[in-house]
Order: sequence, then C-alpha cells, then structure tokens
Amino acid sequence: MIYAPRAIRHFSLANVEARAQRTARAMTQRTAPPVRARPAPPTEPAPPPRRVVIRLWLPMTAIFLLLAPFAILLSPLIYFAPPPYGLNPFATVMGVGRVLMSLGGTVIDIDSRDALIRIRIF
Repeated sequence: MIYAPRAIRHFSLANVEARAQRTARAMTQRTAPPVRARPAPPTEPAPPPRRVVIRLWLPMTAIFLLLAPFAILLSPLIYFAPPPYGLNPFATVMGVGRVLMSLGGTVIDIDSRDALIRIRIF
C-alpha cells in the first residue's frame, strides 16, 4: 500500500463505500418497473391581459382660434391682478397664444404595462 496520510486514506474508503451504495441503488432501480406519470390535463392558456389604448388628438390651433376672441374681450380683467402680475393684458393674451401655437406637432407617448396613451397636439 502506498503511504498516504490517515485523512486521505479515510476519505478514500468513504468514497469506495459511497460508490458501492450508489451502484447498489442503481441496480435496484433498474430492476423495478418504470413508473409512468399521468399526463397533466390540458389547460387553456390564460388570455393575455388587455391593455387600455387611449389616443387623443388636441387641435391647439383650432382651440386657440376659437377662444382668442374671448381672451381678447376678457383681457382688461388682467388690470385687476396683483401688482407683480400687472402686465399689459393684450401682450399677456398674445403670449399665451404663442405658447399654445408653439406646442403644435408635439407627440406624447406613455407606455406602461396596463395602458398605452398617445397624445398628439396639432
């Protein structure tokens, strides 16, 4: 026998015993009849969750043209605003109109797991 420390000899013996047990277990499994599993009953796949789709079209140019006369008629009420906001009322109305007109062509897409939202501003 080749010299080896006691721990290695001990583990070699343990390996041989474990291999013998595995071989014995494998031999008994080969002689046993195979167990057939029952097939699972077919299940219908769950339908995919429906997403809410919202498409919104905001014609800001048309809204501005429809509301501009009212804004111009009501612009003198801006004179009653507090002093820090006391601007030229007609310039304020035109500034808001410029902001609304500059939003033209903006597309906002919100995509989440539950909903798809698309807002187009023209």
